[in-house]
Amino acid sequence: MSNAGSRGTRRLFDGTGVYIALFLGVTALAVAGYWTLIPDSVVDEPVVDETPRPAAVTPIVAAPEIIPAPEPEPEVAAPVQSAVELELPEPVYVSPEPPALIVDPLVGETVAAFSMDALQYSDTMGDWRTHDGVDIAADPGTQVCAASSGTVLDVRDDDLMGTTVVISHDGGFDTIYANLQTVPTVEVGDYVTAGQVIGSVGKTALSESGEPPHLHFGVTKDGEYVDPLEFLR
Repeated sequence: MSNAGSRGTRRLFDGTGVYIALFLGVTALAVAGYWTLIPDSVVDEPVVDETPRPAAVTPIVAAPEIIPAPEPEPEVAAPVQSAVELELPEPVYVSPEPPALIVDPLVGETVAAFSMDALQYSDTMGDWRTHDGVDIAADPGTQVCAASSGTVLDVRDDDLMGTTVVISHDGGFDTIYANLQTVPTVEVGDYVTAGQVIGSVGKTALSESGEPPHLHFGVTKDGEYVDPLEFLR
């Protein structure tokens, strides 16, 4: 009995059992290969929640108030003025001529003439020398006047010509009054007019003390001595 059962079982495995075992083995290999070939992205792909959500609501903000720009003020046209013709003064030129008003510093006889080109004999110094002015005879104390208007440039006590006053005038002219008394009536910076008294005749010039009392009168133009008689004319 037992031998019969054993033979039946052997037949089962020898026939149909072999095919079943072979089928199970192929199936197991197929399942293993499937899971091996599936990519990681598919396996690990997250689950997406597709539950519908309410739409976002944007809050309503009131629009800013627009303030209109002020209108520009209308431009006022400047009144049109007619051209005015101006009268311009004539240009003033400084003339090298002597000042308009010239007077004699005193009235008297010319006892020594102007001489810068020729030598004159000096009784006081006992030699021959030039003479840069004119000597006008007058008694001591005789008033001496400014020959023209101007400004007192210098008042000095000269070693040779004694008390001397120098007045500056227009046109580059200076007038020199020497051999005056020791106290003139003007000071440096004073403005004098033509004919104004500036001092009086004295005897203070050592270089001309041997001559009669007189006024030594000289004139320069731009620093150069000129003939005083030409100036007075």
